[in-house]
Amino acid sequence: MILEIKQTGVRLSPSLSALLQSRLLPLSRFVKRYEKQGELKVFIEIAKTTKHHQKGNIFYVEATVQLPKKLVRADATDASFRTAIDTVRDILKREFVQYKETHDWKL
Repeated sequence: MILEIKQTGVRLSPSLSALLQSRLLPLSRFVKRYEKQGELKVFIEIAKTTKHHQKGNIFYVEATVQLPKKLVRADATDASFRTAIDTVRDILKREFVQYKETHDWKL
């Protein structure tokens, strides 16, 4: 699994980049069997948004993965970058497990 990161309005420090990789790369064990012709790419967008009704920094994290016959997408908005990453990780994990259960059944 390869992470492709797009930054919008925020600079990703090396420590936050390492955190992002340490939280999302372990999910590759769920999709390893679908990597037939190459590595799956996970497109991640990280942005700092402003909302007129919220004060302070608001971080937005979105991840998109193309699996065979399904596009898996997860996004989260939070005041903490770490919490947004954890929310995206949990959504991706749930979607990967559900995809595996529906497509890998045997008679």
